[in-house]
Amino acid sequence: MSFPKKGRKFRPISGKVFPDSHARMAVPGDRDFATVIAETLHRAFGNTHAAVKTVVAFTGAGERTVKNWFEAKNAPSGENLVGLARHSEEVLEVFLLMAGRGDVLSAKKLMDTRDKLVEMLEIIDQLRGDQMTENTDRN
Repeated sequence: MSFPKKGRKFRPISGKVFPDSHARMAVPGDRDFATVIAETLHRAFGNTHAAVKTVVAFTGAGERTVKNWFEAKNAPSGENLVGLARHSEEVLEVFLLMAGRGDVLSAKKLMDTRDKLVEMLEIIDQLRGDQMTENTDRN
């Protein structure tokens, strides 16, 4: 067996194709996943260094990684997305919209509104109770 005099300069055709490294998940409005998440992070946490530190604390991801999310250079992994959704209503809502689960989002908003209404009714009852107490004290 003899060795070739020159190294091979071509790769054999194997039929395997690597995915495009720039391909991203399509979302409504022709914006890619990383851009949507970056916009949501800015809305939810702000544009400060403290916002980055907060997201680092929520996810356990590195600071440079989180900065890349804020700059839409990369998007969070599934595990980190779950951590973000756990701590941010905005991230959860945009995730549900991207997943095409507007029905779940509507149900969530309905329950949130109901809870706020119950809280307001309790405050009204407390105020009415205070007013009734004041009226009986006057008589």
